[in-house]
Amino acid sequence: MAANRYRLLSSLIVLLAVTGSNAQGASQVPSLVVNIIIDQLRSDYMDAFTPLYGQKGFLRLKDEGRYYSQAEYPFSAPDQASAMACLMTGTSPYANGIVGDRWLDRQTLRPVFCVDDETYPGIHTDEKSSPKHLAVSTISDELIVSSKGKSLVYSIAPSREAAILGAGHAGNGAFWLDDWTGRWAASYYYDNYPDWATEYDRQSSLEDRIDDIQWKPLNEQVTSFHYFDSGSKPFTHKFKSNRKYREFKTSACVNDEVNLFAKEAIEKAGLGADDITDMLTLTYYAGTFDHQSATQYGMEMQDTYARLDRQLEELFDFIDEKVGAGKTLFVVTSTGYFDSEEMMDLSKYRIPTGVFSITKAQALLNMYLIAVYGQGNYVETAIDNQLYLNLKLIENRNLNLTEVLDRCSAFLIQLSGVKDVYTSQRLALGAGTPGISKLRNAYNPKCSGDILIQVSPGWVLKNEDTHDQSLSRESYLSFPLFFLGADIVPEKVRIPVSIDQIAPTVAQALRIRAPNACPQAPLNY
Repeated sequence: MAANRYRLLSSLIVLLAVTGSNAQGASQVPSLVVNIIIDQLRSDYMDAFTPLYGQKGFLRLKDEGRYYSQAEYPFSAPDQASAMACLMTGTSPYANGIVGDRWLDRQTLRPVFCVDDETYPGIHTDEKSSPKHLAVSTISDELIVSSKGKSLVYSIAPSREAAILGAGHAGNGAFWLDDWTGRWAASYYYDNYPDWATEYDRQSSLEDRIDDIQWKPLNEQVTSFHYFDSGSKPFTHKFKSNRKYREFKTSACVNDEVNLFAKEAIEKAGLGADDITDMLTLTYYAGTFDHQSATQYGMEMQDTYARLDRQLEELFDFIDEKVGAGKTLFVVTSTGYFDSEEMMDLSKYRIPTGVFSITKAQALLNMYLIAVYGQGNYVETAIDNQLYLNLKLIENRNLNLTEVLDRCSAFLIQLSGVKDVYTSQRLALGAGTPGISKLRNAYNPKCSGDILIQVSPGWVLKNEDTHDQSLSRESYLSFPLFFLGADIVPEKVRIPVSIDQIAPTVAQALRIRAPNACPQAPLNY
């Protein structure tokens, strides 16, 4: 009996020792998570401009963080809205409902902006907004649910869509710079405009300062560095036109405004100040000035990255001081697209090219369907490279939708500049077909078009009604993903990773559930 007691006591001692050892080795939950999404950040530019950097911005991310050099989105043609939604929900537009910044409302037959909501007026803006079109939960939502509403979640961005989608459904506030007043705007969907934000706006409003702001090269290093062959030159930009705030939001200066407002939120709202984890989502801009080509504004692009390096350093140092070194988990990545391809005449170099008019394709397709099925408006509208059919007309005439879609596909594929045509049924049924998965992930049955036209590379997609045009290019664009702080072990990982793995990775670090439509496993770090 005594021997049995001795063995039992020994076992308990060993168990307690092991449990204590595991408890001591367990990683601490971060006090603050900072998501930094840099709109249009590119790996090639980030690496090329390294001589312009200090040691505590991009180089700190590379040296001290877990650096995934080949990140990618799990769906085709991301933009700022769909990228932000994917990052926060851990899933693609097929599930989260944000296929892009706009789509057609089947009920009103009018374009819908991704965060428009007439129910909730804006604060310091005429824009009415909410995340109602976001169909699933975000990582920030799950954080607030797990803390029973005690966690603080803020999102700060130059643009409205990034701010709203970054805050999610349950956030405490989403703030963006209004295009017309330059003030930090918000929506009554969230909590009341906080006192600290009101005080900041009173003392440091961009509206009061913008006429005195000049954007010049940061230093002589930027001026003497020449990455672009086009012979970029020094510059000075002032913001005084009737488009001054929109121009300002496409300059490197806008990231300073994001930093200033973020610091105010951290200090005055007390983000990361206690044992309950908070989350801050920030969006920076790394695209071209006024959405022009990088070759046209090459020096500006160099300066943007040099300033980004300093702005990141400034933010890291501030948070380390206020929250405490090692208590913050930083996640830094890109929106994964670059929207300013230079429009040049490739025919001069005998490269296949041309202009594909989606407007004319819409008219021609409607004429063809009239010839087959009789008079009617069969094609409602065109948005980007998608056509929306009049499904009510097709139903009222007892037409077979599959047959109509097949006829549309067979007709459109014959047009010059069309590489391929994907119908809604082809996308829905072809999830396992190689080459279709990313297109299907970008599609959503409730808001995407019935027909997606894949324009041939080198051709320009043009919409005469909206005057939008874009150069079709399928080249691989590399961008990075960094995890920094907390218990992250520095390492460079060269294998490709998908952006929808960020949300479950953060969830694992916070010991909470991943967003409710997120199927991905977390990344190991």
